[in-house]
Amino acid sequence: MRCEICGKKIIGQPNTTKIDGSAMKVCENCSKFGKIQRPPSKPTHSIGQQGGVRKAKTPQRRPRRRETTYELLEDYNTIVRQAREKKGWSREDFGAKINEKVSVVTRIETGHMPPDIKLARKIEKIMGIVLIEKVEDTSSEEFKAGSLKGSTIGDIARIKK
Repeated sequence: MRCEICGKKIIGQPNTTKIDGSAMKVCENCSKFGKIQRPPSKPTHSIGQQGGVRKAKTPQRRPRRRETTYELLEDYNTIVRQAREKKGWSREDFGAKINEKVSVVTRIETGHMPPDIKLARKIEKIMGIVLIEKVEDTSSEEFKAGSLKGSTIGDIARIKK
């Protein structure tokens, strides 16, 4: 075997050296240009407390959890405005109840500014309405080739009304 840096013939075992992020088989002289990599020791068995021999544990993989996301309803502005009017509150009153400026309330009700999740939750609680819907993220693993045989676009897509 020859050194991957200088090309000299390596007598004995070559050194595996990491040079600029690449592991290379090099001679003793060229191993000074990087960090020598030692092969990891592989314990295949361990001795338990009772003295018996057992295989080393392999880490178990946890199943991937579906990520839950929340989306604001499309017609949030009319829901908020109608709920405020039903309670008989002015925009100033409503702004004081949710600790926001009147301009923020106006922009929410006109649809120019969608509230963030925190503010939407606050509005839901005070007004007794629903503005946020729970959406489960479907991973690509569920849509493997062959699993969609006979499916239509309506089976896959979530259509907002």
